[in-house]
Amino acid sequence: MRLAKPILLVTTPLGVVGGLREAYKLAGGLVYLMAAMVAVMLVAVAWIVITIRRERAAETTGRQNQL
Repeated sequence: MRLAKPILLVTTPLGVVGGLREAYKLAGGLVYLMAAMVAVMLVAVAWIVITIRRERAAETTGRQNQL
């Protein structure tokens, strides 16, 4: 796991960029559709992370007020 995380963090964005290049080669307009799909997925992941952090902060604040 120690080695797998950095490899995934590097190869995943490279794969996305490679996929966008191939989409441009295959059909120029397809790259815009794929980029929009990737952007929607990034927004969804960011939204989940922000929600989890907000709930965790509210939970720890609630515990501190109870003590």
